[in-house]
Amino acid sequence: MKQIDKYPHKPKVAKPEIQQNTRAGGSFTDRLKAYRDQHAQALFSSLGRLFSTPFTSTMTIGVLAIAISLASGFYLVVVNLQQLTSGLEASNQISLFLRDEISDAHAKQYADSIRKNPNVKDVKLITKKQAMQEFRGFSGFGEAIDVLEKNPLPIVIQVLPKDALVDKQSLTKLFEDFKQSTEVDFAQMDLAWVARLQSIVSTAQLGALLLTVVLGLAVFFIAGNTIRLEIHNRREEVIIAKLVGATNGFIQRPFLYTGFWIGFLSGVAAWFIVTVMMLILRQSVENLSGLYEGAFHLLFFSYEETLILLAISSLLAVFGSWLVLHIQVKQLRPE
Repeated sequence: MKQIDKYPHKPKVAKPEIQQNTRAGGSFTDRLKAYRDQHAQALFSSLGRLFSTPFTSTMTIGVLAIAISLASGFYLVVVNLQQLTSGLEASNQISLFLRDEISDAHAKQYADSIRKNPNVKDVKLITKKQAMQEFRGFSGFGEAIDVLEKNPLPIVIQVLPKDALVDKQSLTKLFEDFKQSTEVDFAQMDLAWVARLQSIVSTAQLGALLLTVVLGLAVFFIAGNTIRLEIHNRREEVIIAKLVGATNGFIQRPFLYTGFWIGFLSGVAAWFIVTVMMLILRQSVENLSGLYEGAFHLLFFSYEETLILLAISSLLAVFGSWLVLHIQVKQLRPE
């Protein structure tokens, strides 16, 4: 016989564990989607507000872009200067003139021992025969040299130190150690030129850092002041939002995204300004490099440097906006 249910209208209840997990998962997902939608709406609505006032937005972004381009452009100048000095680093080599009685085999052993020095980047050995060939080719006294019974030129070892433009004390110590070596008759290096080159590079680096800090503060304050004016213009809107129970975080969100867009667009504009300026200078600089038989090529922003530029400009604007919002929004209270 077919079994008849005694309680046909009794609702079926799921197991407590399954029901609780289902409710919790759905609630978390809904909150996550709502959080995402709120931020997306604030992100694009803030961008729309910027486009709704094109003249004001263009003036603000233009001023910030000029400030950022000055700092980033000077940074590129320092990077290119470092590239140039790395090419001039060969002029800071130490020339070791060995004693006349040192043989080629002994000189080779001495050069190999120098290569093992951790402060040495490269070593080049010039034998007496090689030195004579170079002298014969460049001096123009070939017939007079043939009269000589003995090669008067010494064996020369050219040593290129590591980080010659950075650590002057280590370079001086290395030079003094070579001078005291028993194989060396005379050592030569223009330490004054090295010092001048070090001073130029360090001064340029410090100047780039100071300029970046000052102009970064300018971006910070200009973005903050822009958001302050935006809050003033939308004062009634903020007060009404507080009356209906909106939190400070909810009110601040679109203003923070406005600050982000201002910083981001200013960084993009600054990148274009610097890149166009470098493109204008590129041909002239490479022509000048070619006249001096150099391999100097103008460096532009790399992919990583571009991302860093956009990130710094955006963060400075956002932080300046947040600081202003943190003060201004609390002061606006419904009467």
